[in-house]
Amino acid sequence: MDAFSSSFPISAFPTQNLSPSSRPPPSTSHYNYAPIFNATSTSTSTSTSVRTTEEKPTGNTTTTTTTQKNSNHPQSEQQRRRRPVLSKKSPIPPTSRTNINTPSIFSVSPPSLSAVILNAFDDVINNFIDPPLRPSVDPRHVLSSNFAPIHDELPPTECEVIQGSLPSCLDGAYIRNGPNPQFLPRGPYHLFDGDGMLHAIRISKGKATLCSRFVKTYKYCMERDAGFPLLPNVFSGFNGLTASATRGALSAARIFTGQYNPTNGIGLANTSLALFGNRLYALGESDLPYSVRLTSNGDIQTLGRQDFDGKLFMSMTAHPKVDPDTGEAFAFRYGPMPPFLTYFRFDADGNKLPDVPIFSMLRPSFLHDFAITKKYAIFADIQIGMNPMEMIAGGGSPVGTDPSKVPRLGIIPRYAKDESEIRWFDVPGFNIIHAINAWDEDDGDAVVMVAPNILSVEHTLERMELVHALVEKVRIDLKTGIVSRCPISASNLDFAVINQSYVGKKNKYVYAAVGDPMPKISGVVKLDVSRGDRQRCTVARRMYGQGCYGGEPFFVPRNRHHEEEDDGFLVSFVHDEGSGESNFLVMDAKSPKLDIVATVKLPRRVPYGFHGLFVSERDLESIS
Repeated sequence: MDAFSSSFPISAFPTQNLSPSSRPPPSTSHYNYAPIFNATSTSTSTSTSVRTTEEKPTGNTTTTTTTQKNSNHPQSEQQRRRRPVLSKKSPIPPTSRTNINTPSIFSVSPPSLSAVILNAFDDVINNFIDPPLRPSVDPRHVLSSNFAPIHDELPPTECEVIQGSLPSCLDGAYIRNGPNPQFLPRGPYHLFDGDGMLHAIRISKGKATLCSRFVKTYKYCMERDAGFPLLPNVFSGFNGLTASATRGALSAARIFTGQYNPTNGIGLANTSLALFGNRLYALGESDLPYSVRLTSNGDIQTLGRQDFDGKLFMSMTAHPKVDPDTGEAFAFRYGPMPPFLTYFRFDADGNKLPDVPIFSMLRPSFLHDFAITKKYAIFADIQIGMNPMEMIAGGGSPVGTDPSKVPRLGIIPRYAKDESEIRWFDVPGFNIIHAINAWDEDDGDAVVMVAPNILSVEHTLERMELVHALVEKVRIDLKTGIVSRCPISASNLDFAVINQSYVGKKNKYVYAAVGDPMPKISGVVKLDVSRGDRQRCTVARRMYGQGCYGGEPFFVPRNRHHEEEDDGFLVSFVHDEGSGESNFLVMDAKSPKLDIVATVKLPRRVPYGFHGLFVSERDLESIS
């Protein structure tokens, strides 16, 4: 969700495909997290790593783990950095993605003089020029409780089913993405700023294994090898003119001295996953997709950064929509420079088709999600937008709100070749971050969209605990231009999903996460959006219990040829803040109380995150 950085040019330069190295057995006691962002030794400026050592080797990789010390600058045990040294070449899977050939051996060497100087400058910025004063960017606040990162990756580890049994339709893998900074923040840090980490629970014949791996983005790999952060955090690092100028100059200096090449990517891949064209992608909207796969034993591998034969530029949304009937995928990118919105699609084989720039979007807007129907694509131009000039002049996030702006919805034929047929409709007060679904009515003369409306939009980034999202159904008559709205629920709901077979088609049921407050999720509700009375729309509810919080639910059908829309199961990771334990929960989506069918005890906690995806065994086998 690091949108502002999508303005950096990104091309198909070689990127690194780094093989994992070994880790000691994971610890389960990583719950209490005290970030250290004040460097104690600026002459070497080594930053404490959230990682300790690397993960279990794959292929023919052997590893030796060493602890780097500098006798001239003694450090505390917590601040010592441990890094892997690979001694053999790891196999690189054949791929048509961006060239990922890399040197076969990584060696750890002391930082160069330029790195030492720039790290010292970074410490001055973080400690004196722009320290993390606001709670929304104070790592001690942001990374408290189960938002704290885990310290190391977890190789495939067997889990215990402690309640019920896992249904056979769950044979496959549930994978969830989320931010997990590999280094303790040295300055301001926002929840959206962490490196992407995938948590995958692989299920086969009633048994489950858990694996947690970083997405090996170019940024992650370069910073891992350097031993410290190289680029400032996008959502929290540019607060006012002085902070923006100093961190901008620092980034330019790192690029000029060869420490980082932004053309290889600057994204975190920390937001979501998507499966289309027989490929699985980890996504973050500031960069190109990263292709990933699961091995037969449940391990996660990053295959490389995908530019689709040079046809995809700069970035892509983390919420592409896949038509369940045609296999096509629809997507977009946005940024602070015109065109502020560009729409595009992929055919069923995953080939990218030409861009459709949307110049009728006159100002940069925060376009995190959108919706499709069988005939149209729908974009929301909301009151949240990119404000780089205000950020520089007055401080704050690169994304802010404009109360004077009237939100609107743009509707364009989904197979449009240009923007000539797009139509914009004013929908006052309708600010959406996520879209749930949309469909056509009246033979295509009307469009219906269901989405959570952010009522307290000014708090979206700074005070998320004050955000209240009200699920609404909006209907637009394309002949008359009349817009009608109907609230579905008064509860604070977001991170909502449907049966994926109904994407772009009229559906009845929605499964939404309950904010208590956001971004913590205390339960899940089932909504019947076909009912007009919002008091009757909530037809089922499951609360996780005192001190227990989950994430976005995901619906898995009982079988591929299901007869009823809600015949299936809801799955989610749930964490008990009292015991410090995490579970994988399976709920019956048809039952009146979303009854628990199975509970899987996880070998260690899974931090709160963003969006997930279930991939069936058949689809896992077909991923290339």
